[in-house]
Amino acid sequence: MSAEDLTDLSHLRLDLIGALEAKIDGSPGMLHLAHLLPENPAGDYWLVMKPMQLAHLQLNFLSFIQDLENEFAKRQKTRKIDAAEKAILLRVEKNPLADADEPLAELAELARTCGVAVFDAIVQYRRLPDPKFMVGKGKLSDIGLRATQIGANLLIFDHELTPAQVRSINDFTGLKVIDRTQVILDIFARRAHSREGKIQVELAQLKYLLPRLSHSDSSLSRLAGGIGGVGPGETKLEIDRRRIRERITRLDKDLQTITKSRQQRRGKRQKSDLPVISIVGYTNAGKSTLINTLTKSSVLVEDKLFATLDTKSARLRFPRDTEAIITDTVGFIHNLPEELFTAFRATLDELHQADILLHVVDISSNHFENQIAAVNNILEKLEINDKPIIMVFNKADCLTDKALLQTLCRRFDAVAISALDKSTLNGLLQNIESFLADRSHAHILRNR
Repeated sequence: MSAEDLTDLSHLRLDLIGALEAKIDGSPGMLHLAHLLPENPAGDYWLVMKPMQLAHLQLNFLSFIQDLENEFAKRQKTRKIDAAEKAILLRVEKNPLADADEPLAELAELARTCGVAVFDAIVQYRRLPDPKFMVGKGKLSDIGLRATQIGANLLIFDHELTPAQVRSINDFTGLKVIDRTQVILDIFARRAHSREGKIQVELAQLKYLLPRLSHSDSSLSRLAGGIGGVGPGETKLEIDRRRIRERITRLDKDLQTITKSRQQRRGKRQKSDLPVISIVGYTNAGKSTLINTLTKSSVLVEDKLFATLDTKSARLRFPRDTEAIITDTVGFIHNLPEELFTAFRATLDELHQADILLHVVDISSNHFENQIAAVNNILEKLEINDKPIIMVFNKADCLTDKALLQTLCRRFDAVAISALDKSTLNGLLQNIESFLADRSHAHILRNR
């Protein structure tokens, strides 16, 4: 091959490798060649060619590799994906009998909400995650080849990775690497619109970033010296960390100010003696749709996870001319990142003032019981699991087996509704009104 040919090959990914045997006398032996394969039904990554004598090799390398690259490109174009980020989802599962489909399906939905196209999802069963590569070096090598085949440029792990793991996986595969927490933080950053929401999200991002700062700049390193030789001061890394801590302190103060204003508004509500109803539930269960239908509000509704983050309050009037304040809260999710839980604590503390909680459940989901458990865990963590709760099975119209629906309602003592259809809400309103009537009667007895 000429020098010109090598120059022409410089922009191509070299998917052909070879090994040449050397005889005892130093002369060349058999030549072994292998090349990467485009995506194929058999799932093969390599094709090992038949060994041959070097003298018998008749291969135009430039033409061969260009044809191979064209075949890769042709296979990848059939996906017709416009998204810039094309991901492979990864999860390490200890128990081979565990259902790994649910968490990966949720991660895929989180990725879709971020505008990421999911090309593949892989589960690696291991007794313990690999401390360096999470899935193990051999499996990671296969994943890198799979990414090359299908044109993926991003790995999303359904775990929280350490900074060292991110660096190791990135260095080994050359792919961008993020974890589940980063995906959720990105969604929250896109969805936050109010000042309070933006502060909470920025706080969560900074608290996540702070322990992950690991870069260093030798030009700003400390200089050893005696008297008068203290050097240039802080390193670049230390400056970044100090600035982040200062920003966190400033945001904490801003959030405290907003919390005081919230408490003042809460005090005014208490003076009006209007009961407070708070809607809780798993993300995308239909909470915003329900408050829109009940109060004729216009809260943003999308078939995406965490469509709305900002708390919405509205007045709810019942058929008997009684009124209540109904509030919508941020959706819950299993394994809510600790940074987000801490940042949104002030918002979630609003639930302490609620007289009753409406726990909205997407009954059409195959994993609704796990979602109920996740919400209950967060309510327990907030120490409000002893509040009166009305279980609301939303999207009942999507469940074709009505006998099963009735059985589930009896089992969970729930009310079945379709938040899009106001005519299905009568039973729910009667339940709420009966509870509020009992509350009012108890309040009168206490004040006698």
